[in-house]
Amino acid sequence: MAEFDYLVVGAGLFGAVFAREAKERGKKVLVIDQRNHIGGNVYSYEKNGIMVHHYGAHIFHTNNEEVWRYVNRFSEFNRFTNSPIANYKGEIYSLPFNMYTFNRMWGVIRPEEAKEKIEAERKAAGISEPKNLEEQAISLVGREIYEKLIKGYTKKQWGRDCKDLPASIIKRLPVRLTYDNNYFNALYQGIPKAGYTKLVENILSDIPVELSQNFFENREMWMEKAEKIVFTGPIDAFYEYSLGELEYRKVDFVVEELPIENYQGNAAVNYTDEESPYTRIIEHKWFTFGKDLEGKDIPSTIISKEYSAEWKKGEEPYYPVNDEKNQALYQRYKTLSEKEEKVLFGGRLGEYKYYDMDMVIASALDFSQKHIG
Repeated sequence: MAEFDYLVVGAGLFGAVFAREAKERGKKVLVIDQRNHIGGNVYSYEKNGIMVHHYGAHIFHTNNEEVWRYVNRFSEFNRFTNSPIANYKGEIYSLPFNMYTFNRMWGVIRPEEAKEKIEAERKAAGISEPKNLEEQAISLVGREIYEKLIKGYTKKQWGRDCKDLPASIIKRLPVRLTYDNNYFNALYQGIPKAGYTKLVENILSDIPVELSQNFFENREMWMEKAEKIVFTGPIDAFYEYSLGELEYRKVDFVVEELPIENYQGNAAVNYTDEESPYTRIIEHKWFTFGKDLEGKDIPSTIISKEYSAEWKKGEEPYYPVNDEKNQALYQRYKTLSEKEEKVLFGGRLGEYKYYDMDMVIASALDFSQKHIG
């Protein structure tokens, strides 16, 4: 007789939400994670009064009212609005592409002027059927925006020239003919006031969690622990890479504590030129408006420089490389997974899918409805 109804492998958002749903349906649940902390990639910690997003910026945004109500059960959120800026060789542009961007680039003031300028550049490019990412971007927004705000950043992000990337990566580019710097088109947006780790801790309250536990090192023992296993790790790792390795991009972070009040004046600055080695710099204090948990001004600052790189086995995977080759390989693993009687796969790594946080939670709630008896 198994000790638990469910063993959840992974204490990120997907695993935590599933565990909560199972617990509330009267099931016995155990959660394990190979890291020494809960929260997966949304893990945050407090340092010098600053809430640091350890694995990069996470801004919660959603149009899904059910998901917004759900997360607000476990944490109060602030009113943070994501308004990143782009630095191209010292020139500063607003993101996403909007009237402030077009005014800085071309001196236009009225939306109609910006529209005409973009249309003229698109026509001048004469691209009818884009064959790669470069042609796709130019056909959408013209050459000048592409050269300054897309080309270098994308090359650093993917480690490949834009001519060697499929057009499908950017099926569309957000172009706003308004003076609106809000990056997300979302009704609800903010960051947990006490941090993401506290949010996940509250979701997992009253549920046993064991950290620094590698499922693969004691696979047979863990498999016997529960009637069902919910596996949120990499699906190819579960099958010991028997069909081949799925590819990911990873991000390396260089964190600096600085004895100054203000480093860059914004939470996120993207470096879109090719020469800057990092893709962006995050200044964490601005996610909470420069205040600590008691609402006091913070006299110092912490920044993270982000470097995108190729992922190797054993490192932390971030972004699935969703090209045709990798999607075909994932489908073969998915076919294997559908034959499992005891193991269920979910989440970003289990489904080899890029998920925003709200999508992870929505997916976990749907998954719970489907699978918890």
